Amino acid sequence: MLRKTDFYIDGKWTAPAVPRELEVINPADEQPCAVISLGSGADVDKAVAAARRAFPAWAATSREERIAALERLLGVYKARMNDMARAISQEMGAPMKLATGSQASVGAFHIKNFIRALKEFHFEHPLDERNPQEMIVHEPIGVCGLITPWNWPMNQVTLKVVPALATGCTVVLKPSEIAPMSSVVFAEMVDEAGFPAGVFNMVNGDGPTVGEAMSRHPDIDMMSFTGSTRAGIAVSKAAADTVKRVTLELGGKSPNLVFADTDVEAAVVRGLDHCFQNTGQSCNAPTRMLVERPVYDRAVEVAAEHTRKVRVGNPAEDGDHIGPLVSQAQFDKVQGLIEIAIKEGARLVAGGPGRPEGFNRGYYVRPTVFADVTNDMTIAREEVFGPVLAMIPFESEEEAIAIANDTPYGLSSYIQSGDPERVRRVARQLRSGMVQANGASRAPGSPFGGYKQSGLGREGGKYGLEDFLEIKAVSGWPQDGA
Repeated sequence: MLRKTDFYIDGKWTAPAVPRELEVINPADEQPCAVISLGSGADVDKAVAAARRAFPAWAATSREERIAALERLLGVYKARMNDMARAISQEMGAPMKLATGSQASVGAFHIKNFIRALKEFHFEHPLDERNPQEMIVHEPIGVCGLITPWNWPMNQVTLKVVPALATGCTVVLKPSEIAPMSSVVFAEMVDEAGFPAGVFNMVNGDGPTVGEAMSRHPDIDMMSFTGSTRAGIAVSKAAADTVKRVTLELGGKSPNLVFADTDVEAAVVRGLDHCFQNTGQSCNAPTRMLVERPVYDRAVEVAAEHTRKVRVGNPAEDGDHIGPLVSQAQFDKVQGLIEIAIKEGARLVAGGPGRPEGFNRGYYVRPTVFADVTNDMTIAREEVFGPVLAMIPFESEEEAIAIANDTPYGLSSYIQSGDPERVRRVARQLRSGMVQANGASRAPGSPFGGYKQSGLGREGGKYGLEDFLEIKAVSGWPQDGA
C-alpha cells in the first residue's frame, strides 16, 4: 500500500510533528489504498513560517519569472497526467474516462488559462484619463491558506494555487483528507518545476484541526475555501479575529428551467447527464429540473427512460458509466435523503434506495429521479451531492423564476428555451453567479462563483487573479517628462 506520510514544507518532504496516520479508502471496494498523516497546529506553524519567509522574494519576482515557473509546472503536469488521473480515480471513485478527460485534464486547462490571464493582467494603471497622477497598483496579498475539497480535487487545487503563485503570493494548501493523493502528486509536480522553497507548502489534515489552525493563524493573510456551506461558515468565523480576507466557493441547489419552446427530450437528457456527472458530486449540478406544465409529463417520461439506461460501474474500468460516491458518510447521507423524499411524497420514477443490482460493496448508489416535487420538500432544499434529480412543474415564466430563486444558494442556473428574448429576460432575473443557456459551455477564464450562501469571490481567469491581490492607490505618481 502506498505510504505518503510526509508533508511538503519549505521545499522538502517533512515528517509530521506528531505521528497520526489515516488510511485513504478506495470507494469502489471500501479497502485502504494509501496512508497519509493528519497534521497538527505545529505543522501549520512550520508551513506558514516557511511561506512567510519566502513571500518577500517571491512577491518581488517579475511577471516573466512567474510565467516561466508556471510554464514549467504546466509541462510537468502534462507529462504526469496519467499519474494524476489514477490517483483521482482511486481516491474518490471517478471512472478512468472522467478522471483522465475531465478531472485530471482540467488542472492543465486552468494552469494554461491563468498563464494567459497573467500575461494580459495590468498590475499598474492610472485611475482614469483625467487623473494620470493617481496610480492604481495591484500587489500580492501575502501568505494564503487554501482548503480544497474531494469532489473535483485538481479543479479546485489549480483554481487556488495557480492564481496565488501567479500574483506573487505564497501558499499553504490543505487538501481534503478523504482524497489527498492527487494533491501529493501535485506537490511532487511543483517540486519538479523548481519553485523556490517556501513558496508552495502542503499540510494534510482534517478541518477541525489543520483547517481551523490555518483560518485562525495570524500570519495567514487570506483564506480561500471550497466545500460545504457549513464548513465555509466555520472558516469565516475562525478568520474573523484576524480580519483576514476570506473567499468561499460553497454549496448549490441549481435550477434547470425547461420551457415548452425548447427541444424537451434533448434538454432533459442533457440536464440528467450533467446532474449525474461525477456521480452527482458537483456543486453546480442542475439538481432541480423545473419543467413547464404542457411538457411536464413527457419530460418525466424521458427522464425515467434515460435514467434507467445510465450505467454504474467500477471506476477502474473504461467507459461512460458513473462510479461510486466518495465515502460511507456520503453514501449514508444520499440514502437518507432518498428515503426522506419518499416519505415526504415525492413520486419516485427511477432508481431509489439501495445499491444498484450486482453491487454488494463499494459506495455505489442508484441514479434516481423524483417527480411531482414541491420546492418546500427536503429533496428540493438540501444539497444531495449524489445522482438524484428533483423534477418540479411550473405554470408560467414568473413562477419558474420564483421557484428557481427560492433557495439559500445561488451558484448556477440553467435555461432551456428556443426564445432568445426569453433567455435574456430570465437570465437577468435569476439570482445566481452563473447562468448557462441551452447547453452552452462556460468559456475559459469565465468567473466561477455564486450569490447568497454559495459563496464569496470568483475563481478563474483575471477574476481569480484579482482575489489574491491588494489594491493600492498612489497619489502624485511622477509623470514622464516631469
